[in-house]
Amino acid sequence: MIELAHKRVLVVGLGRSGIAAALLCAARGARVTVTDKRSQAGLGAALVQLPAGVTHELGGHKRETFLGADLIVVSPGVPEIPELAAARAAGVEITGELELASQFVSATIVAITGTNGKSTVTTLVGEMLRATGRPTFVGGNLGEPLAEAVGTPAAAEGGFCVVEVSSFQLETVGAFHPRVAVLLNITPDHLDRYDGLDGYAAAKARVFAAQTPDDFAVVNFDDPLAVRASAAARSRRDGFSIRQSLATGAWLGGPLMLKLANQPPESYPADLAWLLGQRHNQANALAALLAARLAGATPAEARAGLLAFRPLAHRMELVAEADGIAYYDDSKGTNVGAVVAALDGFPRQVVLIAGGRDKGGDYAPLAEALGRVGRAAILIGEAADKMQAAFEGVVPVERAPTLEAAVDSARRLARPGDAVVLSPACSSFDMFRDYAHRAEVFRGAVSRVTQTGSAQ
Repeated sequence: MIELAHKRVLVVGLGRSGIAAALLCAARGARVTVTDKRSQAGLGAALVQLPAGVTHELGGHKRETFLGADLIVVSPGVPEIPELAAARAAGVEITGELELASQFVSATIVAITGTNGKSTVTTLVGEMLRATGRPTFVGGNLGEPLAEAVGTPAAAEGGFCVVEVSSFQLETVGAFHPRVAVLLNITPDHLDRYDGLDGYAAAKARVFAAQTPDDFAVVNFDDPLAVRASAAARSRRDGFSIRQSLATGAWLGGPLMLKLANQPPESYPADLAWLLGQRHNQANALAALLAARLAGATPAEARAGLLAFRPLAHRMELVAEADGIAYYDDSKGTNVGAVVAALDGFPRQVVLIAGGRDKGGDYAPLAEALGRVGRAAILIGEAADKMQAAFEGVVPVERAPTLEAAVDSARRLARPGDAVVLSPACSSFDMFRDYAHRAEVFRGAVSRVTQTGSAQ
């Protein structure tokens, strides 16, 4: 366990994980300074959570504070700013909230990473492990930082900590040691941060770095990049697949099938509403079942969690159906791979609303998916030009100045039996505060168009 008493700790970035890290360090006797490029007014109520004695350096960063720290805890969204690079060159210890918090966790840790499906699988594994009756924390990149679990029964021996972990968080891990580490998939994302797809994949593979041969790696055997990225893991590797039967692992065989070493085969229902026709969710369910069983859930407990699960908001969520047209909110589909997975096997023809701030990916795979299920595409935001170039000749393409106008156009183009799907394949920050704000605007527009015939 890391010793924090009397250390000079600098926390960089005051999002929720930064606040949680500062509270953890202060509670253990560190001399804490927090720094953020935002001003006090811009941070709002976040600072109120910090105890007296924590020093604030806001509206920018001071190089001397970075160089004078014993330990720097950097938030996941913070890039390699000059002050951080100087501290690294000077040999200052740098870590992240996930790595820091894990030093104070004695519970069984289950860590889920990948480009798409992380939140669904994390929540689903949490449901299955809660069914054991043991104290269970579910969070990480999903919402509640792991540091908020420290000191609770879930973080003590006998508990479970189920955490979604992003590539940004994994950049700063070293001793972070999940008993079960899950790699769902790797598709191009965040290429504005990494040196190509290999750099991004290497960050994801760090989830296995501290595992031993007594631990478990759960890997998507249908994803060659995930298989390759996990090849060096020292843990026991088990796979899941929706395309092939496996000797051990989890696979789709009518029902959801699972077999652990030296155990009889197990089957789980695949006829749940959120699984029918949704291959990406079938894969998510297989990954969660395998992870939960390896972590210690019984078959009955895993089944109970599967049956209790309800799909998360903004992830291919049905929000309305009128005049034979279904409207789906998939605002969390912020990269090409996520949208392709959502459309793969989709049971209706789709009028897709897409666009936003481009993340450096290739839209050709999405064009291929639209060629199979697309009725039309309505494009918004900064990436519209690039997307239109990829989609033209595949499906009819229209442009819309606002999301409300896009919903109106989609309603006009859709036929009874079709679906209108907001699945942007881009970030939201050109037009909205975040993906949740984008979803809120979409849902409001859908409500108006289904009630009055116009979204505006």
